[in-house]
Amino acid sequence: MAEFSKLLTKTDIHKRLSLPTKCFKPLPSLKGSHVLDFPAIDESGFVWTFQCSTRKKGHPKPVLSEGWLAFVRHKELKVGDRVKFFKEKDQGGPATPFYRVEAEKEIKIFGVIFGYSPIVAPFP
Repeated sequence: MAEFSKLLTKTDIHKRLSLPTKCFKPLPSLKGSHVLDFPAIDESGFVWTFQCSTRKKGHPKPVLSEGWLAFVRHKELKVGDRVKFFKEKDQGGPATPFYRVEAEKEIKIFGVIFGYSPIVAPFP
């Protein structure tokens, strides 16, 4: 089951992935900082490095910036597509979590959203 998923908006496609605050808990701990890089592996085995950051003051809404737009371009994501993040336990380490990321294309039939199909793209 996904830790969190999001239907992509225009901002998500052209600037950064803005996440709801409820998504903050499954993300890696910022350990007193407001910026953290974390890796996530996609369905083809490629490891993407995303930069997660929060505002320094006020509401700590998380966003993914660096690395995110390269992922969007490679997967050819559009508004309405969906992205999912999963937190997994590393089988080789004691309890070291790692992240998996999946992208899904919106499927429309006669203008009605029918569902979503996984995007499997070759390595960048």
